[in-house]
Amino acid sequence: MTVVEYRTEGPVAVVTMNRPRYRNAQNSAMTYALDDAFRTACDDDAVKVIVLAGAGDHFSAGHDIGTPERDIDTSFPRRAGMWWDHVGKPGAESRYARESEVYLGMCRRWREIPKPTIASVQGACVAGGLMLAWCCDLVVAADDAFFADPVVRMGIPGVEYFAHPWVMGPRFAKEFLFLGERVDAARAYQLGMLNRVVPRADLEASTLDIAGRIAKMPRLGLALTKRAVNQAEDLMGLHAGMDSVFGLHHVAHAHNAEVGIDALAGHDARTMRDAQRSPKE
Repeated sequence: MTVVEYRTEGPVAVVTMNRPRYRNAQNSAMTYALDDAFRTACDDDAVKVIVLAGAGDHFSAGHDIGTPERDIDTSFPRRAGMWWDHVGKPGAESRYARESEVYLGMCRRWREIPKPTIASVQGACVAGGLMLAWCCDLVVAADDAFFADPVVRMGIPGVEYFAHPWVMGPRFAKEFLFLGERVDAARAYQLGMLNRVVPRADLEASTLDIAGRIAKMPRLGLALTKRAVNQAEDLMGLHAGMDSVFGLHHVAHAHNAEVGIDALAGHDARTMRDAQRSPKE
């Protein structure tokens, strides 16, 4: 099975994560396949807009921390940075190098794609799934979508692409992280995390409609406008903030590895799934 599917709908490229059995959890094979797909779309002059979607019931449940296809110890050609290959390195030399590349580095790389990108989100958008949605320019969500970053339960201050204070404001970012509970699409829209919320049955059509209308704009005008907004966001501290929090993220990993079972404080996909549910469920 291809972990990422690619197709075009006129001037729109649709990039689809395709591990529905595992709620599109991101292993490195998927990360690099996404990068290949985005590069294909960037190099195709006929493509004006890129849509990122997830096959099945969920957009993405986050980083792969326990499926049979987890490939944490596999080498891939590095594209997002110049850090050494993480495989065979001890402790922080491995974790920091790997996460600089496949998590923070790749999301930053994709944020700078010169064509507008739209995340089309249904079901779970959790932890690493947030990173994929947040590096897109627009987010269109189905009414069944939910969002969570429960990694504080691991002792970790949020996922690697730490955009929380910019996409939802600092006050709610603290609540979102402190509680680690699911936020539904309606609430996420109120907080400014989303551009549109649509019925689940209309998600694909609505996303493609928005993409098609954007595609009528001049290519250079879109690219420059995207760069202008991204630069303004960086001047508000996004880039430097992520760098500083990435260091805190790895302090947490190192602490877990030193005093606990492993760098994830003994958690796996099941315990993290259960942790994000609110007491009402």
